[in-house]
Amino acid sequence: MVLSEVLALKLHILMTLLGLQKTHAIQADHMGSYGPAFYQSYGASGQFTNEFDGEQLFSVDLKTKEAVWRLPEFGNFASLDPQGGLASIAVIRAHLDVLMERSNYTRAINVPPRVTVLPKYRVELGQPNILICIVDNIFPPVINITWLCNGQTVSQGVAQTSFYSQPDHLFRKFHYLLFVPAADDVYDCKVEHWGLDEPLLKHWEPNMPSLLPDTTETLVFVLGVAIGLVGFLMGTILIISGTCLSRTTRCTGPQESWQRKLRTE
Repeated sequence: MVLSEVLALKLHILMTLLGLQKTHAIQADHMGSYGPAFYQSYGASGQFTNEFDGEQLFSVDLKTKEAVWRLPEFGNFASLDPQGGLASIAVIRAHLDVLMERSNYTRAINVPPRVTVLPKYRVELGQPNILICIVDNIFPPVINITWLCNGQTVSQGVAQTSFYSQPDHLFRKFHYLLFVPAADDVYDCKVEHWGLDEPLLKHWEPNMPSLLPDTTETLVFVLGVAIGLVGFLMGTILIISGTCLSRTTRCTGPQESWQRKLRTE
């Protein structure tokens, strides 16, 4: 990474709601951070965020100059002017050269990201679903993430989040792909980052049990034969039992009548 790619990070304002537990003992119940922001000269990109208890509430992107709520529902409770976030990014940008000089123009350490791919719902062939590519351990926050289906780039049904900060000062990002699972389709989440020697492909494909040809028909035939044999055996047993009972009745009936006659005489 060249010197112009050095990343400047700065935390502006930290607001902490404190709960007094006992005398001389203070413990944080909740923590809201207003202004975790960064600017980097590579691509002139930057981001300003607001967080509460480690969860992002909204972010302001330098390129789009728009504020984006983490969940759309948050926008129903408050309005947001992105100018405050853009002003904070501008302050960091103005001090970038000073920060680089103070660091003796030391290059930022590129950290290899980790990638995980999983479906949002239980996979059923032919039923719409969402693939999620979770990329964490990102530093610096400059990354390219692409979806591939059968080796071909997918551009439709794709969405992504902003960078989420982590407690270890690294970043996390989510990419989504709306898709319809098919038995023959395979998917890859392609990640390109300065911490990787080459693009990383995280593979995913439907893990559905496959039946051999004609297996279903064979299974139905076997079950039919088995049910037929059981019915035949039960019928044979019932016929034999009925025949034995009939013979027993004919043999014992006259003998009992003759015995009763002898007693009478």
